[in-house]
Amino acid sequence: MSKILNLLFFLIFISFFLGTYKFYTSKKNIKFKDYNRTNIDQIINNKISNLPILNNDTNNVIEFNDGFSTKNENGKPRSFWNLPKTQ
Repeated sequence: MSKILNLLFFLIFISFFLGTYKFYTSKKNIKFKDYNRTNIDQIINNKISNLPILNNDTNNVIEFNDGFSTKNENGKPRSFWNLPKTQ
C-alpha cells in the first residue's frame, strides 16, 4: 500500500513540475512577457499619471524636544547610570 502511495505522490510531483514548465515555456506566456518588457515605460507612465497629488499639511507638526539643553527643573540628578548598580 505504501509503495502505491509513494508512486502516486511521485507522479503528482512530476506532473506539477511538468505543467509549470509547460506554462512558462508556452508561446503565449513568452509573448506576454516580451510585450510587458518592451512597453514597461509606457505602463509605468500610465500608472504615474493617474496618481493624485496630495497637499502638504505637515508643517510644524513635529517639534524637536531638546531636553538636554534645558535645565533639570525638579533639581534631582538624572539617575540612569545608577540603574545597573545593585542596591
